[in-house]
Amino acid sequence: MKGHVAGKAPIPVQVEAGKEYWWCSCGQSKSQPFCDGSHKKEGKFTPVAWKAEESGEKWFCTCKQTSGQPFCDGSHKKI
Repeated sequence: MKGHVAGKAPIPVQVEAGKEYWWCSCGQSKSQPFCDGSHKKEGKFTPVAWKAEESGEKWFCTCKQTSGQPFCDGSHKKI
């Protein structure tokens, strides 16, 4: 099941090595692309945990239609 479309473009994030990030899978978070607990209202979704192995820029999906969670795979171009 795919989440609600929160945006139509990925968000670049500077990630830190060793840090864990919780990607919003429901599309309802006000803290896109990350979880703020909004999924609890629907009960159908859970956030996706991702841990950075190295520091750098990553492009997180906001359309929630990606097959490469939590990252953009270009799916936003089809909506």
